[in-house]
Amino acid sequence: MKKLILLLFFSPACAFAQEARVKFAARIQNRHSDTLTLEQVRTEGDQLKIFRAGMVSDEGGNFEGAFTMLPGLYQLLDGVESATVYLEDGYDLNMEMDAKMFDETILFTGRGSGENNYLAKKFLLIEEAEEKIAESNDKTNLTRITSYVMNKLRTDLTNEGFSRNFRKVMDSQLIMEKSRLEKIINQTVAFRDIKGKPSPEFDCENHKGGTTSLEDLKGKYVYIDVWTTWCGPCLQEIPNLQKLVQAYRGKNIEFVSLSIDAKKDHDKWKKMVTDRSLGGIQLFSGKGFESSFVRRYSIESIPRFILIDPSGNIVDAEAKRPGDPALREQLDKLLY
Repeated sequence: MKKLILLLFFSPACAFAQEARVKFAARIQNRHSDTLTLEQVRTEGDQLKIFRAGMVSDEGGNFEGAFTMLPGLYQLLDGVESATVYLEDGYDLNMEMDAKMFDETILFTGRGSGENNYLAKKFLLIEEAEEKIAESNDKTNLTRITSYVMNKLRTDLTNEGFSRNFRKVMDSQLIMEKSRLEKIINQTVAFRDIKGKPSPEFDCENHKGGTTSLEDLKGKYVYIDVWTTWCGPCLQEIPNLQKLVQAYRGKNIEFVSLSIDAKKDHDKWKKMVTDRSLGGIQLFSGKGFESSFVRRYSIESIPRFILIDPSGNIVDAEAKRPGDPALREQLDKLLY
C-alpha cells in the first residue's frame, strides 16, 4: 500500500488549461469495497481545490466511469489502499488487480496504460528502496541504492511513447522523490542514533481542559500520533488508533493524538474530537510544523507515530502505524 503523506499535488499538470475527458474501468478481485474513488487536492493560489468522483462495482467487481477533470496525478482509493494514477485527455484506461496484493498486481491496458504502468513500477521500486533503507545503517550504501533507483526511473521515463505532459510531471516528481529518499536516509541514520535517548518535550492544550506535557505521562509508555484535521491519511488511521485505545485500556500506556493544526483551526479540531468522540489524550499545539517537538523529530510528513518508554526515552522515533499488526506485536511484548 502506498504510504500517503498528504493528498496534495504540486504538479505542472495543474497548470494545463484544457480539461480532460477520461474513461476509466477496473476489474478487482478480492475487493475491499464496492466503491472506487478518484481524488485530487490541488492548489490554486492560496485556495485548495478538491476533485472527487466515485465508481460503484457490479457483482463481479467491475467498475466503470467517464469523467471530465484537469489532467494530472490522482489518488485511486478503494477504502483501504490507494495507488497514484495519471490521467489526461483521451485516456481510455482499463485496470486489473487483486486487492490481496494491491500494488504488486496492478496492470493497465488501453490508452494511457504506458504512463500508468510506469507509475506502478515506480512505486514498487521506491518501496523496495525504502525497505532497504529501513534495514541498513550504511549511509554510503543507502545513497548508492537511491541513485540506482532514480537513474532507472529516469531512463525508463525517456520512453517516447509517453506523453510530453506526463514526462514533465514525472520530472518534477522524481526530483521530489530523490529529495524525500535522501531525507529518509538522513533521518533513519539519525533516528537510530537517538533510540534510547530522552525524547523532545511537548506541553499542549488538552481537549478535556488544561495542558498536558510529556513529563506528565512519565511512568507509562506513550504512543504519539502527530496529525491534523485536514490530512486525509491521518483521518484514515483514526479508527485503527481508537481500536488500540480500547484494546489496551488499563495497560501501562497512553495514546496521545497531537494535533499540529494551525492556531486558526483550533475550533475545527475541538469540534472534530467532540463529534467523533475520540478517545485517548487529545492535544493541540497550534504551531503547525513550526513547533519545537515537530522540528526536533524532523517531521515533514504526516501522520507520524512515535513510541516513548516510561522513562521518557525514545523507543521508536518512526513507530508503526496503528493499523499495522506489527505494532500490536511490539506493544504486547512491552505491556504483557
